Amino acid sequence: MRATANGIEICYEVFGEPGGRPVVLIMGLGAQMISWPEEFIGLLVESGHRVVRFDNRDVGLSTHFTPADGDAPAPSYLLDDMADDTAGLMDVLGWESAHVVGASMGGMIAQALAIRHPARVRTLTSIMSTPGPRVGRATEEAMAALTAPAPQDRDGAIARALENARVIGSPGYEMDVERITRLAGEAYDRAFDPAGTARQFIAIRRSADRTEGLRGLSVPALVIHGEDDPLVTLEGGTATADAIPGAKLLTFPGMGHDLPRPLWPVIAEAITELTGRV
Repeated sequence: MRATANGIEICYEVFGEPGGRPVVLIMGLGAQMISWPEEFIGLLVESGHRVVRFDNRDVGLSTHFTPADGDAPAPSYLLDDMADDTAGLMDVLGWESAHVVGASMGGMIAQALAIRHPARVRTLTSIMSTPGPRVGRATEEAMAALTAPAPQDRDGAIARALENARVIGSPGYEMDVERITRLAGEAYDRAFDPAGTARQFIAIRRSADRTEGLRGLSVPALVIHGEDDPLVTLEGGTATADAIPGAKLLTFPGMGHDLPRPLWPVIAEAITELTGRV
């Protein structure tokens, strides 16, 4: 489905029955909405939620901000604008407020949404994220993987996804080669735009630190982080939890910068416990 919100087109998908507790899932840098596993979403639906996932601007089937002249990918937007995209999508869905869950850059967007539109956020779950670019900085190897030259074709995109998973994935869990391969192929077929990912990365770098804004929140919050995350190190999660009054910090040994399948039930249960409090 498509919606016009905040001046752009947003591709989205809704799961669950009307009347369920509304949950907005926001994905990370360069990741399309299909990166949210349907099995994980199913766990949330079974727990009484109505869930929406969507493509952020500049990825997937949502609006891409390609310069007219095709030159450098300098963006005209910040994470705040992406938070406003999310609020706009909620308007289209008729959701005055929702439980907001963001992973990586999606966690940054979720934080910005709670700061800019506090009445729209019932609960906030920030996963493997950080309140600002100076906290939880990536290891050299992880940053090299993130900034490597873009692959040139479908096979290259799949190979890159597998290599990145080896570098930034969860060392305590077996790598799901089949899922990573399938997902990378589907993402390439839907929309392959490395320049869009670069624009999102620039938007992260240009956005202000959110620590002070988080300190002013009064929303129930859950912060989830891998203890072995090399891309946004654990410091990013602890700083987020320290900034939000009353936030719960949940960390997992062996978890890197991904969502290992064995943790899906645990994470879904933690989110459900949080949403059930409101």
